Amino acid sequence: MFAALPPVTRALLIANIAVFIAQAFADDSLIILFALWPFGAPAYTGPQAPAGFLPWQIVTYSFLHGNGLHLLVNMLGLFMFGSEVERVLGSRRYFTYYLVAVLSAAIAQLVMSALASGPPYPTVGASGGVFGLLLAYGMFFPHRTVMLIFPPIPMPARVFVFVYAAIELYLGVTGTQAGVAHFAHLGGMLGGFLMLRRWRRRRFD
Repeated sequence: MFAALPPVTRALLIANIAVFIAQAFADDSLIILFALWPFGAPAYTGPQAPAGFLPWQIVTYSFLHGNGLHLLVNMLGLFMFGSEVERVLGSRRYFTYYLVAVLSAAIAQLVMSALASGPPYPTVGASGGVFGLLLAYGMFFPHRTVMLIFPPIPMPARVFVFVYAAIELYLGVTGTQAGVAHFAHLGGMLGGFLMLRRWRRRRFD
């Protein structure tokens, strides 16, 4: 089944799992150098020099994960939604789309971090990219049934996307679920939406 996955989705799954295994054997250097830190933040004070924000972090953060559950949830979303979206877009456009979602999620998180008070903390995870894929799935297959994990309620994909976006917006505004980059998730969805809209405009121009 794994071999039957489209190539970019398969490569992303392998890369995320490989990096998570590397995290298990590495010290804090992976988080220090490759997680997404706020602008100008002295991110680390210890044996190694402080890293703070570094340009490549707007991509590399998406391959790091906080724990096994974090990785599992994101890879499940990548497997479920990414495979179908890649088959619609083709591998080249799919890779571009995923990268745009990851970048727009990073930008959203950097903006919100600049507006927030309190000590700096790193952002990790493929969630921004996965939320972009979720949006694309809902747009391409609006009437397909998707099952919520909790509570287990089936609903059309487009409703599923709307519900998830509304939940993320509520949690982000209220700060109810601290430590989760809700606006990064929304940023991934927004970036994906703008990318799809741009492609559609170019197609009909």
